[in-house]
Amino acid sequence: MVTTRILMRSPRRTAVVVAAAAIVMLALPLAWYLASPLFLTQAVSESAPTAPAQSRLAAGRFGVVDGIHKGEGTASLVQLPDGQRVLRLEDDFRVTNGPDLYLYLSGSAAPRTSAELHESSAFEVAQLKGNVGGQNYALPGDLDLSKFRSVVIYCRRFTTVFSTAELDS
Repeated sequence: MVTTRILMRSPRRTAVVVAAAAIVMLALPLAWYLASPLFLTQAVSESAPTAPAQSRLAAGRFGVVDGIHKGEGTASLVQLPDGQRVLRLEDDFRVTNGPDLYLYLSGSAAPRTSAELHESSAFEVAQLKGNVGGQNYALPGDLDLSKFRSVVIYCRRFTTVFSTAELDS
């Protein structure tokens, strides 16, 4: 009788164990997905486009938005000899990594929130190639660059501004 009782488990206890195992199996990958960008780095090393110094249309330096979201380095708008325009993140570029980072041009000088980013004209350039290193992004020829006052690193998943670089004129 004692042996039978030990081998038989109550259905309620079995359900609790299965539910706990399912929660752990779902929570661990989700936690990894959300937290890993905070300590993993995606480095990029694209060479700068060859262009005369006077072809730099505007530039700015990335800065700190808050205690968690920070950037550093230079963003430049460059006109190439063939007329193509490029947004260049220079080799000194670095930003806190995140799960869904995109590069925007914004009509606001230094947006700190999603609302500030989108209240003026905002143009999504591309998904960020990496959070460290030199990168080039081709811009459409018909894009009116005079409408934009900053380059913004923005996390679409959490609607959070990670860093802004106010462009000089």
